[in-house]
Amino acid sequence: MNDQFLSIAMFAVLGILIFFMFRNSRKRKAQMATLRDQMIPGVEVMTNFGLFGTLITMDNAKNEAEIEISSGVIVKVHSQTIAKIVTEDEVVEGAPRSVEEAMEIANREAAERDGVESGDETSEAATEPEFGEVADTKSASSTEGKKASE
Repeated sequence: MNDQFLSIAMFAVLGILIFFMFRNSRKRKAQMATLRDQMIPGVEVMTNFGLFGTLITMDNAKNEAEIEISSGVIVKVHSQTIAKIVTEDEVVEGAPRSVEEAMEIANREAAERDGVESGDETSEAATEPEFGEVADTKSASSTEGKKASE
């Protein structure tokens, strides 16, 4: 009785796994079909490897697409490498658009944070070690004395 129940349960789990596998396959095919329908010349696209540009031509017979990544610079890629169509909805307002801009924002926030922290602390609190810091004042004062004597 117990073996029979176990084998029925295993077949049921196998059936559920197969059902979800076919369901996900159908969803993926539907997504690809809508993506193919939206791919017309002039739309902004992104490839799987992160290349952004404007779709110039799409040749379904050869599975090739031409993408203009800059003025006059056209790249020919396999059509399946086009991952998605970039829309204005996906652009987050206030998000950095480059690494340099992100670093500038991070440095500005760090400077503001340091300015607030140093303004609130007193001279005694600055010498007190925080949780997790080593409170070795002898080695710190001896290195300062060595530097001063040099």
